[in-house]
Amino acid sequence: MEMLRSPEPAPSPTTAAEGVLGRRALNRALLARQMLLVRETMPAVRTVEHLIAMQAQAPLAPYVGLWTRLAGFRTEDLADRIEGRDLVRVALIRGTIHLVSAADCLELRPLVQPVLDRALKTGYSRHLTGLDLEEVESAGRAIVEERPRTFADLGAALAEHLPERDPGALTAVVRTQVPLVQLPPRGMWGRGGQAVHTSAESWLGRPLSAAPSPEAMVLRYLAAYGPASVKDLQSWSGLTRQREVVDRLRPRLLSLRDEKGTELLDLPDAPRPGPETPAPPRFLPEYDNLLRSHADRTRVLPEEHRRRLATPNDSPRPVFLINGFVHGTWRITRERDRAVLTVEPYAPLPALDRTALLEEGARLLDFAAGGADHDIRIADSPSG
Repeated sequence: MEMLRSPEPAPSPTTAAEGVLGRRALNRALLARQMLLVRETMPAVRTVEHLIAMQAQAPLAPYVGLWTRLAGFRTEDLADRIEGRDLVRVALIRGTIHLVSAADCLELRPLVQPVLDRALKTGYSRHLTGLDLEEVESAGRAIVEERPRTFADLGAALAEHLPERDPGALTAVVRTQVPLVQLPPRGMWGRGGQAVHTSAESWLGRPLSAAPSPEAMVLRYLAAYGPASVKDLQSWSGLTRQREVVDRLRPRLLSLRDEKGTELLDLPDAPRPGPETPAPPRFLPEYDNLLRSHADRTRVLPEEHRRRLATPNDSPRPVFLINGFVHGTWRITRERDRAVLTVEPYAPLPALDRTALLEEGARLLDFAAGGADHDIRIADSPSG
């Protein structure tokens, strides 16, 4: 069983080499804050809140994301919290579906509203001319609060109010203007179902925050993803003009630099382990925010591998880390009564790394495939 230990203490600002952090130092800082150096013992809701939100376009991805970060994590630890309304799935960071705590849904959704407004104008500008957005928002809210709806059902109901308008555009207005949460059994391990929606306020029985704090969001981002540049922050959130927020926080922040001279902001007492800190193999689900929260992703994704993850519909495959960096992809398939984990490395695996990856892969199969017979296959040739 994996030993639990505390991450290496953060160095004081004066011990960092002239305030410059190399790629490996940035990598280890990120892994420490993402709970990927050592599995932590923390409840699921608290973990999701530490990570701010977990990307969840793939409904079951957060289960693997929590398993790889937490000791003793069980699927019911997350499923029960979704069913109990402690966690919800909602369009949030960068306007994409994320799993987030109820409290953070109500706090963060108003902060990212400009991202959703921009997406609406970009995708549906020609359909918005002469349209009363408040009227559509009000009608859509009433429809989904009467009973939860799929987007298709919502569009059809809206078309009855405005038959001359495009149903898809009307649905997009409601999706961006009303915080719509996806209800169970969507996102439930072993169950699943269509995505049906109601408003966050109706589901949670509370209103959105009237005074959300952009400064608090920035501090939490740095705690989970720092050290980071203003550009990194904007890439993660989808928001613009974040330098203004950062400048208000400067008295509370530590200023560092990467090897290119880019300024990186951080919390003074956040963990920054040494670059030689061991990093065990880790399996990450598709869309994990570890790979999507910085403008410069080279702290975890080597540039020579980046193109391998690019797909026409921006739906990357799950990846695994070796020594802290993306080293390839993986998938689990079923062959009759056997669960097969196929690992496709981007470069040859040294013997010790191969052995450690096989051991971690066996743990992943125990978690994801239960009592089924297991098989692990590592491709002989690096994938291209």
